[in-house]
Amino acid sequence: MKKEHVENEIQKLSPEQFPPLLSEIADPPKHLYVRGTSPNDTPNNMKFLCVVGSRKYSPYGKTVCEKLIAGLRGYNVGIISGLALGIDAIAHNSALDANLHTISVPGSGLGWDVLYPRSHNVLARRILESGGTLLSEYEEHTKAALYTFPQRNRIMAGLSHAVLVIEAEERSGTLITSRLATEYNRDVLTVPASILSPTSAGPHMLIRLGATPIRNSDDILEALHIEASVETKPNCATPSVAQLSENEQKIWKLLERPLARDELIQQLNLSIQEINVLLSIMEIKGLIHEQMGLLQKK
Repeated sequence: MKKEHVENEIQKLSPEQFPPLLSEIADPPKHLYVRGTSPNDTPNNMKFLCVVGSRKYSPYGKTVCEKLIAGLRGYNVGIISGLALGIDAIAHNSALDANLHTISVPGSGLGWDVLYPRSHNVLARRILESGGTLLSEYEEHTKAALYTFPQRNRIMAGLSHAVLVIEAEERSGTLITSRLATEYNRDVLTVPASILSPTSAGPHMLIRLGATPIRNSDDILEALHIEASVETKPNCATPSVAQLSENEQKIWKLLERPLARDELIQQLNLSIQEINVLLSIMEIKGLIHEQMGLLQKK
């Protein structure tokens, strides 16, 4: 659904016009400013997933975010994020690529002169062109500040049915959103990764505290209480070798027969960390899986 004009005027919503989910939280904003499609104009049965993560993302985090959101194509799911550098921007772009509704909640007002970060003005306009939403509780020309980001995080969590954390350091601001989600009785989801990566510390801490580990898009659908449909599942057929990276091709060739992880590691001239990241990416892509201690093609 395309919008003919991206210079949407800013609407002001009073509390009685808020989406029901946001009205449930203990500290709702006094008002909301909106560019684009009002949250109240989205289908009533749409499930919203808030996706947050590290600004300093890894190739693994980028691939995971893109693949998980791509796997939601065709479902009545909206993606919420904060327009920030890193995983936020990847989440918005992935949602647009998958033709999913997306809502951006920046840590600034919605004036084009202050929208933060300025480098994402093009992304913000693309969101509007797709029929998406820019939303803030701040006056139009309010600049981003240290205090505005934690405050906006409660709106992202409040608007969502579940929050997905993709890469975060243990003391990351990203985890504020997950804490708020818990307080608001929202499901917290996260993606496990290498224990050697500093950006895995946050997700692994969340898993210890009871967050749901996410392996694929079907896990997200289950958390959102959406039944996966065979017709709309992404095609996981054998990929073209040209679509795989050089190291992925090596693993693909070695897995002509099922192998134990240790045996695979011995045959690759790569570090254990590199191999574990590659295996995780290939599993997220739906290429391989581990069964009874053996890695094998799907």
